[in-house]
Amino acid sequence: MKSLQDNCGVFGLYSDTECAHEIFQGIDFLQHRGQEYWGISTFNKNIHQVTHYGKAPGILSHEELKYLKGTWGIGHVSLWERQPVRWQCQLGEIAVAFSGNVLNADGLIAEMKARGKSFYHGYNIEVISKIIMEEKDVVTGIHALAKKIRGAYSLVVLTKDGIYAARDIYGFRPLILGQSPGRCAVASESRALQNLEMEIRRDVLPGEIVLINDKGFQTVAQLDSPRKAHCAFEWAYTASLDSIIDGVYVQEARNNLGEILAQRDIEEGDMEADIVAAVPMSGIGHALGYHKRSKINYQEVFLYHRYADRSYTQSTQLAREKMAKRKLSVLHYAVKGKRIVLCDDSIVRGTQILHKVRDLKKAGAKEVHVRIACPPLMCPCDFGISTRSHEELAAKRYLKSEDITSLGQLRDLEAWMAKDIGADSVKYNNLDAFVAAMGVPKEDLCLMCFDGKNPTEKQ
Repeated sequence: MKSLQDNCGVFGLYSDTECAHEIFQGIDFLQHRGQEYWGISTFNKNIHQVTHYGKAPGILSHEELKYLKGTWGIGHVSLWERQPVRWQCQLGEIAVAFSGNVLNADGLIAEMKARGKSFYHGYNIEVISKIIMEEKDVVTGIHALAKKIRGAYSLVVLTKDGIYAARDIYGFRPLILGQSPGRCAVASESRALQNLEMEIRRDVLPGEIVLINDKGFQTVAQLDSPRKAHCAFEWAYTASLDSIIDGVYVQEARNNLGEILAQRDIEEGDMEADIVAAVPMSGIGHALGYHKRSKINYQEVFLYHRYADRSYTQSTQLAREKMAKRKLSVLHYAVKGKRIVLCDDSIVRGTQILHKVRDLKKAGAKEVHVRIACPPLMCPCDFGISTRSHEELAAKRYLKSEDITSLGQLRDLEAWMAKDIGADSVKYNNLDAFVAAMGVPKEDLCLMCFDGKNPTEKQ
């Protein structure tokens, strides 16, 4: 099993003109959510489908564009598997794509195999699709997911009736609706809609099933939602800086996180620095917030290789390390002799930030003080893209508890981490500061990777 599971991005479009090219543009704007595979399915009397290995830009041929006939369809980007998947079943011909993670997939596969069902790879998307296809219609099938699946999902289902879009009953993964004259769409992030010059309508609610067709958006079912559990890591890292998720701008959240880090340094009075810098790209919003509050000049110290992928969203540790090395080069002129505050979103395994600190000091930096927007990651993520074991987490090498319960614990960890990665100091936001920066009630967030509390279980 890979150490990294799929986060992915989904997109759906119902239009009054041919839709394939705009779906292709939509998934291009979601590429940061997965770079291993992409695919498009369209409907025109039957389903036409194309999937590819690699990133979307530049791969869709003229012949494929002509083949993908139809005015409505869905698209997907992934780290893990080819989606959408197309099926012939009692519901007719359908195509399905999703973002998330099915925790009990192995058990569900074993149960379905015992009833005579067969599987090609045993991927999560097969499990989801087969549950839907066993029911009398798509809405009943999506309802069945909520009863049978433990985990997270945002999904789109392409049918002759239009596109069904749904979000799990906790709303772990984002899903947003957008509209413009002659077009209705759904996407994992608002940027895919905004860059197609569509107006953001609203987020799909946890447990909501929406049908998108020539009548626009219709809520065809609203399942009971025990609570909201939006992934807080979306705002800190996963989502693009220009997106808005569940009413909160990603840029605003990251600026707030950086400001809180700077405020702590101001209050503790132990920080003197020449420049504030970021580990691109996700660290930029945090660094700008730190700069705003501290009044220390912002300066880029790494040049980002625009054709590289996100290192954290590579499928193996070796690939992550190679991509991290490839995507950033040091700007020696900006670094030499400087005391640097270096902002990043999180420390997961600790290897990449260690190399960044070493690179800066090798280039002549006088001091490197690392500031991390997220609290220490203390628990594997069950519901999306993250580590799969405690052993992978740098903070767990020092602290054995599931949660950091005191300021003393946090400071001890920070001192250990600074020594471990070769920084002059390391500071994290604590959990309360992190939640405050989101602007979302704590009870509406999934914080499992920070405090070990599964939001689907009673505490």
